[in-house]
Amino acid sequence: MSAGRIMNETKLREQICLLAKSMFDRGLTGGSTGNISARTADGGLLVSPTGTSFGRLDPGRLSRFDAKGTLIDGALPTKELPLHTAFYDTRSTAGAVVHLHACHAVALSMMPDVDKDNFLPPMTPYGIMKLGKVKLLPFYLPGDPAMGEAVRGLAGKRSAVMLANHGPVVAGRDVEAACNAIEELEDTARLAMMTRGMSPKLLTSAQVAEVVTAFDVDWQG
Repeated sequence: MSAGRIMNETKLREQICLLAKSMFDRGLTGGSTGNISARTADGGLLVSPTGTSFGRLDPGRLSRFDAKGTLIDGALPTKELPLHTAFYDTRSTAGAVVHLHACHAVALSMMPDVDKDNFLPPMTPYGIMKLGKVKLLPFYLPGDPAMGEAVRGLAGKRSAVMLANHGPVVAGRDVEAACNAIEELEDTARLAMMTRGMSPKLLTSAQVAEVVTAFDVDWQG
């Protein structure tokens, strides 16, 4: 491995831990919940280890997989790894995946009238721009490989899913993009819960279409 690639991976490890701690410190996921991964320059993966806290990730202990999916260094990975690999295998643009136990998103997933095919209401343009349509998936036991199979069943058409009673999962082109997008998901869910029962004025279908066109949003069914 060249010195340049070592430096790139070192920076990536540090970025993963820095962004994870930022989300933990702001209460976006607590305890030892949540997991994060990113593609390395050689086609492998860096993954947060099982049972670790976003507030205390160690760059040197991240699970390191080679391009063939073999664990070659670090601690054992999160049990939710099948969720991550499902996105990488079906979305060619995925460079990172983040999963949180974000409270407002989980609360919204429990509401009986949410749209399973388009989970987030059109509160602001930013949720649309950063996430496209978010698919609400049913409840699965934590670590159940069926979650990954459900993501594979979407055939790469969605960059984000919401696991009912569990938490959101978002893929982005890189770690920063994935983290920004999942934060936007939680912010939109928080707005939806704050205004629930108040008949908020949402973006119209025409306004949503304007956003989709103006920002070239992948708005697949």
